[in-house]
Amino acid sequence: MTRPSMFFGLCGALMSLQGCLMVGPDYLRPEVVTPAAFKEAPKGWKIAEPADSADRGSWWRVFEDPVLDKLVPLVAIDNQNLKAYEAAYRQALAVVREDQSSLFPSLSASASSTRARSSGSIATAQTAEATASWEIDLWGKIRRQIESAEASAGASAAQLADLTLSAQATLVTDYFSLRYQDSLARLLNDTARAYERSLKITQNQYAAGVASQSDVITAQTQLETTRASAIGAEVTRAQYEHAIALLIGKPPSDLSIPRGELPRAVPTPPAALPSSLLERRPDIAEAERKMQQQNALIGVAIAAYFPTIDLAAVAGYSGAPPLVSASNAAWSLAASGSLLLIDGGAREATVDAARAAYEQSVANYRQTVLAAFQAVEDQLSNLRILARQASAQAEAVRVARRAVEIALNQYKAGASAYTAVVTAQAAALANEETALQIRQSRLAASANLIKALGGDWKATLPARAAND
Repeated sequence: MTRPSMFFGLCGALMSLQGCLMVGPDYLRPEVVTPAAFKEAPKGWKIAEPADSADRGSWWRVFEDPVLDKLVPLVAIDNQNLKAYEAAYRQALAVVREDQSSLFPSLSASASSTRARSSGSIATAQTAEATASWEIDLWGKIRRQIESAEASAGASAAQLADLTLSAQATLVTDYFSLRYQDSLARLLNDTARAYERSLKITQNQYAAGVASQSDVITAQTQLETTRASAIGAEVTRAQYEHAIALLIGKPPSDLSIPRGELPRAVPTPPAALPSSLLERRPDIAEAERKMQQQNALIGVAIAAYFPTIDLAAVAGYSGAPPLVSASNAAWSLAASGSLLLIDGGAREATVDAARAAYEQSVANYRQTVLAAFQAVEDQLSNLRILARQASAQAEAVRVARRAVEIALNQYKAGASAYTAVVTAQAAALANEETALQIRQSRLAASANLIKALGGDWKATLPARAAND
């Protein structure tokens, strides 16, 4: 057998071995403590798994607000922070391709031409050659590196999805805060008109000699204070409008949201929460991909204990013109191996560091899952408790309005002082404001629950669960 044929036979044997061996642990998802059911919604739960590729849908449409439906999609299109993370994701994909290229030989070509004079004669020398080199991945170091890069890209994609969902939820809650200011301004302006009527009553009572001038001054003060509060609501409203502009990647001067009311209907989740909803949480997917990345890096570190094998081949022509001739042909084949024998414990330390980094990522993953359960429980309890509070507050508003009517009638009849009217009106306004705040909190809790569940709760709700 000729030397070239022996060399190529060795190459073939090494190539066949390249796909067989891979040192280091294969990835297995670690166990994580999960409850059998939500405390706030114990029906229809099972252990979750992350599914970061799931479509989260237009979850904000559950609020049935046309303005919101136009604003939220702009987050994924024009938000500059998300564009930066999208670029980071594309960079991670490029790193995967870069690592994959290490599995294949590299080939380069070179050529030169030299004309020189020596000992009274002029000679021309030319060379043209192609060089191939290849590090055989016998122990799976490169393949583990690719596995790590792919997991890193997956984590980057999950992070982009998580940030998109977070930005969308922030816009929704900011929008409800803006609508709260709209509703508060409407309430204050309506109250100011009611106070104008009260002022008219005190002026008539004063003209009839049955009320003091202090009653008139008190009514005027109450009216102007309420008008000032209504104007003050504009300041906060403008700030929320500016924040929404930033989220959709626009300068504040380019966004004007028409006035509207805080929605009265608060979407509530179904009684049974299918596990697929928590599986869609992108932060859990990101934590798991980082675990997988660190697991693969253990294999990369372990591969340093094993020898590296390199193959090289050079073929070309060298000599005087004409260059391409049998006498000018040249080639060389080489195989080499190297093994580090003593490194003062550096490789062992590297492996220990890789294992510790993996254990850290496992702890982070488990903490992320626990935090996800907490977030869902928090918003479920918020919705349940706030619904009860809203019912009690509605009764408080009704009673406070009745108290104002009674106080005004008694004042007009001369049976009570105007301070009783002022007190009743102040209590009624405070209760109206509290009712608005509770409604805003319920809407925010509804949006945050959708975020905690990883996106839309209706798009993937199975018919069986929906009918339970």
